[in-house]
Amino acid sequence: MATENSKPLNFIEQIVEDDLKNGLSKKDLRFRFPPEPNGYLHIGHTKAIGISFGLGEKYDAPVNLRFDDTNPTKEEQAYVDAIKEDIAWLGYKWEEECYSSDYFDQLFEWAVLMIIDGKAYVDSQSSESMAEQKGTPTQPGIDSPYRNRTIEQNLELFQQMRNGDFEEGTHVLRAKIDMKHTNMLMRDPIMYRILHASHHRTGTNWCIYPMYDWTHGESDYIEQISHSLCSLEFKPHRELYNWFKKCVYNYSAHKYPKLPKQREFARLNLNYTIMSKRKLLRLVEEGVVSGWDDPRMPTISGLRRRGYTPKAIKKFINSVGVAKRDNIIDVSLLEFCVREDLNKTAPRIMAVLNPVKLTITNYQSDKTEFLEAENNPEDPNSGSRKLPFSKTLYIERDDFKEEANNKYFRLTIGKEVRLKNAYIIKAESVIKDGQGEIQEIHCTYDPKSLSGSGTEESLRKVKGTLHWVSVAYAIEAEVREYDRLFSHEAPDSQEEDFMTFLNPFSLNQITAFVEPNISNVQPNDHFQFQRLGYFCVDKDSTETKVVFNKTVGLRDNWAKQTQKATISPKQSNPKQERKPIDVIKQLGKKYTNLSAEKQKSVKAEIIQLSANILYEELEPLFATATKKTGTRIAVMIVLKQLLKKGQERNQQIIDFIEKASTDSNKLLAEEASTL
Repeated sequence: MATENSKPLNFIEQIVEDDLKNGLSKKDLRFRFPPEPNGYLHIGHTKAIGISFGLGEKYDAPVNLRFDDTNPTKEEQAYVDAIKEDIAWLGYKWEEECYSSDYFDQLFEWAVLMIIDGKAYVDSQSSESMAEQKGTPTQPGIDSPYRNRTIEQNLELFQQMRNGDFEEGTHVLRAKIDMKHTNMLMRDPIMYRILHASHHRTGTNWCIYPMYDWTHGESDYIEQISHSLCSLEFKPHRELYNWFKKCVYNYSAHKYPKLPKQREFARLNLNYTIMSKRKLLRLVEEGVVSGWDDPRMPTISGLRRRGYTPKAIKKFINSVGVAKRDNIIDVSLLEFCVREDLNKTAPRIMAVLNPVKLTITNYQSDKTEFLEAENNPEDPNSGSRKLPFSKTLYIERDDFKEEANNKYFRLTIGKEVRLKNAYIIKAESVIKDGQGEIQEIHCTYDPKSLSGSGTEESLRKVKGTLHWVSVAYAIEAEVREYDRLFSHEAPDSQEEDFMTFLNPFSLNQITAFVEPNISNVQPNDHFQFQRLGYFCVDKDSTETKVVFNKTVGLRDNWAKQTQKATISPKQSNPKQERKPIDVIKQLGKKYTNLSAEKQKSVKAEIIQLSANILYEELEPLFATATKKTGTRIAVMIVLKQLLKKGQERNQQIIDFIEKASTDSNKLLAEEASTL
């Protein structure tokens, strides 16, 4: 139980505490983070990383990094290396580096023992035939004609599969459980399939590869993991996880005495973001981004390159918390966390991104002053630096208007502003080109108004303060201003392809001028460009050109843009809100009785609501009575959106779609046919 001054336990920590109270020894606590090396880690993974490694830190318990590498066609060593780099960068240390492929021999031995015990058999049907026999959530499955092969036949065939005697797709090894089980995952799941593919670690030693459900729990068992923590979509798999572990426990209890416990938590979802590795890979392969570490990508390597810090990401994960129900987090919270961290740590410098020349007419042409400037007012130990100040400066073009109203506090003809760390100036005139574009602003300055000098003139109050750089001393730099990659807050939950919602303005490359105190910068060095935002040095920088990436602005401009569109009187009282799944069921009830035009409108509303629907909420509706056609259509519409977001097409989904595609109702059959 949490003390008065401590943070309350989340439900995962409470599970651990209860297990310790019920006799589990603290020395037997062991956790793991088990990524599949088929892509780069993204911000969604940081929650799972934080939970497992956080428990390790809390209880001083070991945490394994285990790569669940069971699919040689999609896995690469490069992904392994990237994952290790990301976790280390976040500041976590793993106890052992493990690979499921290291357990292939043990898994094979256990599979043989299961065959001998009548708990597994070789099936020689096509995948289509097996799918047809699987049944539906409301209809039992049918036994395979090969289910009752003799033990000798199964052992011989399985060994031949191992030897490479068969082509892919000709045989599989299935667990022998119950084809009438209410949980369709328990209807004789596949344990091994034939794949004539080279593995990044085992090479061509194997041509049969274990399925994830068979490998995952047994790897936990071999490593003697106490708590196997995973996201909510694996909750239906828990029954199969437990069935497999009990089987192997009977064979190896003397060697592996402890049984792991699987528990599930809500995954992390962000708006304006996609989390599907498959879709992220498409962005890379189609050249939409420069690579997995493009600063617009939600990958950890992309966030690192953009300038996010481990501290900011950890604070974000702690702010989100550990929940039992999926929800969508506003990406502005992540931006707030990095903004707050960099405000305390990032040195201040001045840079002008859209320059216009400013000449101080009453300043000596051959004079240069070196003015004192704080490095970071939030850090008293950060010291100060010298800024060269001369007759000709650059300021931001947006910081000047020839004419302006009283609410404009920047520079305009006849009005005064202060130059940051320098003097008060007054604009007198401008020089324009033939098209009327301002090329130069002429000003005068008050020589006695130097900031910090203590003179009466320096204490004068003016409403505006501008940043600047000296033309003679400024360093030219490339600045890459990044914005959100998608303009829609739920890009993969719409009818259209998610690529439709790419933000054409997500990258703006400009030439800027920066104060000269950047001569020794290194990649990933962070700075605040005063009045503009936070930036970091990119790895593309060279000795002759510095490249900066914009991490985040000083303010959340997106919130301002969307506030009016997202806030309504109805939303102000959460007690009035109904669950999205209940609204969808209500919309579906009368769907078939609506006009075509009204159906189109209701369908759009269902698609919008689907962004907040979990698969676990939807699956029970697969069993909706046949006569409730409208509800089944609504379910099909939502299912389509979930599949677009990366939901795995499991057997329940396949069966639901197949049944609907042959329905007598044309609308339902048409919806199913699109899937």
